[in-house]
Amino acid sequence: MTGFSILRRRWGRVTKFLSLFCLCLLLAIACTPREQTTTTPSSSGTTRAGEGRITVGTTAKPRTLDPADAYELASLGLVFNMSDRLYTYEPGSTEIKPQLATALPKVSADGLTYTIPIRQGVVFHDGTPFNARAMEFSIKRFIENKGKPSFLLADTVSSIAATGDYELTIKLKKPFAAFPSLLAFSGVCAVSPSAYEIGAGKFKPDTFVGTGPYKLAQYGTDSLRLDIFDKYWGEKPANQGVNVQIQTSPVNLFNAFRTGAVDVAYLSLQPDQIRSLEEGGKRGDWQAITSQGSVVSYLVLNRNQKPLDKPEVRQAIAAIIDRPLLNERVLYGQADPLYSMIPTTFNVSQSLFKDKYGDGNFEKAKQLLTAAGYSSANPLKIPVWYPSSSPTRSLAAQTLKSLVDTKMDNIVQLEVNTVEGPTFFKDISKGLYPGALLDWYPDFLDPDNYVQPFLACQKGSESKGCEDGGSQTQGSFYYSETMNKLIDQQRKEQNPEARRKIFEQIQTQVANDVPYVPLWQSKDYVFAQKGISNVQLDPTQNLIYKTIKK
Repeated sequence: MTGFSILRRRWGRVTKFLSLFCLCLLLAIACTPREQTTTTPSSSGTTRAGEGRITVGTTAKPRTLDPADAYELASLGLVFNMSDRLYTYEPGSTEIKPQLATALPKVSADGLTYTIPIRQGVVFHDGTPFNARAMEFSIKRFIENKGKPSFLLADTVSSIAATGDYELTIKLKKPFAAFPSLLAFSGVCAVSPSAYEIGAGKFKPDTFVGTGPYKLAQYGTDSLRLDIFDKYWGEKPANQGVNVQIQTSPVNLFNAFRTGAVDVAYLSLQPDQIRSLEEGGKRGDWQAITSQGSVVSYLVLNRNQKPLDKPEVRQAIAAIIDRPLLNERVLYGQADPLYSMIPTTFNVSQSLFKDKYGDGNFEKAKQLLTAAGYSSANPLKIPVWYPSSSPTRSLAAQTLKSLVDTKMDNIVQLEVNTVEGPTFFKDISKGLYPGALLDWYPDFLDPDNYVQPFLACQKGSESKGCEDGGSQTQGSFYYSETMNKLIDQQRKEQNPEARRKIFEQIQTQVANDVPYVPLWQSKDYVFAQKGISNVQLDPTQNLIYKTIKK
């Protein structure tokens, strides 16, 4: 899988998220909680009747329920709860565990062949037996139907075959140590061969037939009903089913929760609404549940545009950034400062930007810029761009500009510019923007997904920068032969400790070369009524329906 192929498709996904992001700030998927904290009273209160059914309120409207085409948060969250994958995650951990597989894969010495034992005694919602051939069908369909997320496996997998009734063998095009994490992606789930077919574009957006603990009972434009699957092979849900109410706006979701019309509210609320509900949680009115997210926000610095071609200029910008200030003024404390492009979700993350540059280290920035020939008479001028549809990035850009204007003695002049989202994401890979504010939603949970798409380059040179690759698509145009080798090494390395050391080298080089400046990583918020228990997010930020009880 190449960073370019991931990112070329990724921008399409991000533009679909922009309107959602505007409303919910940092409530995105994809990150991984290390820890969840709840503010709740010890006594339970009363909630709506419904004989143990849970009502979940959300503004996230699904485009499709077909796992081979689901690539938005709303769709993936529902697919996740109605399906099983070969592997899944424990809440609070980024380590995968077997689900429809019975053990982790056996990997060949060359890192290309994965042999996976398959669970017996499983049936689909339509009664069709599950076996290795059904899993082969499901993965082939994910790839060959050419839906939005198909590249995740199409770029990686060479062949899939049931090599026994309950044994699946997958061969890769080249070694990829993070491959099992791809098999935990919600869309790579088992679907019934009796209910689906393989063929480009052959999707069923209004139905779902999998093996999960819930089956789809009703699918409407503003509500869904998920009933218990009585033949589920695993532990039965703690509730009697789930009703999903799709609200038309954050205001409606906020009011529905405050009036008790929904048991659980998740995705998406505005920052001031989150603050209000958090205060209510502290008072004991309801529960406010916070978990660490995996979405990262960062500043791109284009090394192909002067004066950002000078490392000391990029380093000076890194020293200027004041993350605690951004968190206070822009994010209302609803994020965590980030000092590596790899979030703290992963144990390989190192806070090297904090160690090397600190926060608001204006004296260091002045020293670097003075040595580079800049002064109040000859100021450094840096245009920073962002999509106009993002109020969060707008406020972040204005805050950074104010910081520079008041603290840098006119040695730096920050020019804030905005452009329509589709134009922004189309033009950033063309090198039009010297600096840009962006967010990253991971496709799968592995440090590789925060490294390879940003730093890898298939074609380029030290003099011209990246001409084809992830860093070109991201807009930094970073090129380093050493970095390319390190990325290839970590992708091949199966030993976790050896791989961790490679990630240390990668992060050290990023802190020195500064093609990007990490800013913050998201937090995620779920609110539940009193009397509701076991409300959890999985590491990819899906709300786990089956554990919720009232």
